[in-house]
Amino acid sequence: MSHVSRCNGRRGDRQFPGEDETMNWLKIAAVLAVAGCPSTAVAKDAVSCGGAAMLGGAQLNCSHVEPQAPPQFCTFSWALHAMAGDQKIVEGTFMLPPGASNVTVYQGSGFDSALSNPIVICRGNK
Repeated sequence: MSHVSRCNGRRGDRQFPGEDETMNWLKIAAVLAVAGCPSTAVAKDAVSCGGAAMLGGAQLNCSHVEPQAPPQFCTFSWALHAMAGDQKIVEGTFMLPPGASNVTVYQGSGFDSALSNPIVICRGNK
């Protein structure tokens, strides 16, 4: 039986079959996961939105959070679960001027939950 050096500096008397191979694969997977993660974006978004669907209603609120950015023309799409049991996709467009805060851009009834996060895409022109 071979002795294996342990992390705490002591030498162990037992080694489990495949222990070294498993640790190597875990190390490889960890390095690949870190290397494959995309970096965070440097550019700031001019619009921040949040929505919820519960207790029979759905609401999506947005704010213009970048004072130097021009007015933002935005479009949204949101998959919601209706209380009748079916799925409904709600869509719309809106314009947010600089300084706008907590603007309700969508409000609807008959929904008990969201099936996805709201997708909001905005564009501004100077």
